[in-house]
Amino acid sequence: MPNYRASIDRIQEQLSKFGLTGNQSKVYIYLGKYGSKSAPEVFKSLKLPRTETYHLLTALQNKGIVSATFQHPIKFKAVPLDKAVWILVNAEKERIKGLEKEEGSIKELWEKIPEFHNQKNETKDEKFQILQGVNQVQSKITEMVDNSKEEFLVFGSEKDYLRFYNADFFEPLQKSKLNFKLLSSCTEKSDYVFDDIDRNKVRKLNKNIDEKLCFMLMDNLQVLIFMRNAMYSSQQSVAMWTDSTTIVYSMKLLFESTWSKSKNINL
Repeated sequence: MPNYRASIDRIQEQLSKFGLTGNQSKVYIYLGKYGSKSAPEVFKSLKLPRTETYHLLTALQNKGIVSATFQHPIKFKAVPLDKAVWILVNAEKERIKGLEKEEGSIKELWEKIPEFHNQKNETKDEKFQILQGVNQVQSKITEMVDNSKEEFLVFGSEKDYLRFYNADFFEPLQKSKLNFKLLSSCTEKSDYVFDDIDRNKVRKLNKNIDEKLCFMLMDNLQVLIFMRNAMYSSQQSVAMWTDSTTIVYSMKLLFESTWSKSKNINL
């Protein structure tokens, strides 16, 4: 399917959000578009290692999105995409429910183990975290918004804001009483992401600013800097969080300087 490579790549990226690896996605797409196939037909067509192909087919069967026949040789068939997505989503929901049920028991076990250090005597050290993958990054963003008391600043490209919009980032920000400012390189085609936001809180970045630059500031206390932003796929997202006063102060200066030189987006 070389003529449809771009579409296939986008489908693979979307399927990765549902927990499928790159090769699992390839096998599922192949079976979905070419119909029932035997394992040899799969690994020969996709040029995958023989042993890995059998593992991939088993994994897809375990996920419930590929079925196998009783005939010889065994034929494998992909379930329709809408049903496959429903199966994957519901499996994830059940996994989350299971984790929520375990929350109380793991806390109880944790409390049974005594602390072997005196927290009162510990000095407050500046910290950082490296977060990889859209889920981990989104979780940290939610935490920062929830814990923010006064101000929240966001600096990002058009693709970053489209990803924020699709992740429902703006809704909790609007519901809060925070003073927030948004710097964006959005064009008229994507200005709709700000339709429900006070346009006085949004300004447009200069075209000369690199679109790889994206960061968020919380209350002059924390900053989240995207090392790999929306220019990359969701699973390739990498961000660094820190409460370093020097880094926070530097990024705040950059934001305020850029804000003062930027114009409001068209109303």
